[in-house]
Amino acid sequence: MYRDRVRRELTTAFAEDHSPHEVAVSFAIGLFVTSMPTGGLGLGLLAAMAYWQSWTSKTAMFGAVVCMNPLVKPAVYVASYQLGSMLLGSEQLVFVGHGTIDTAFALVQFLLVGNFLIALALSGLSYLIVLHLTRSYRRREDPSVGSSPVSVALSLFNRRK
Repeated sequence: MYRDRVRRELTTAFAEDHSPHEVAVSFAIGLFVTSMPTGGLGLGLLAAMAYWQSWTSKTAMFGAVVCMNPLVKPAVYVASYQLGSMLLGSEQLVFVGHGTIDTAFALVQFLLVGNFLIALALSGLSYLIVLHLTRSYRRREDPSVGSSPVSVALSLFNRRK
């Protein structure tokens, strides 16, 4: 069910009138924003961006929100904290001078540093994957889309089954 919903959203995004780059960027932005610990404010940011930016693929952004669901986010946050604490070690970026507050700041700093890096990696990887999938889908649906003159000329020599 979940996989079918993601597949349906992405297939709809692939068939939109947006370029493959716009679909891939929209998905990557959606994944970056939803993987950050914004407490739901990211959804408002995505809605505002979809409203004011005509180049965004709203379906691709929504597909990214579906991918980064509440079942996946805890794993991202644990990995973010571990990556942040590995990179920063025991060094805090901000000290207050009170033990409990310093500990809370350390936890938040580790989480944010790691989460930013993981969100950046996920969005970059998702851009490449969605760009490839969009181009492949459109080539399969309409073989003349995105074909270079060389590939069109060479296609005359392909064996027909």
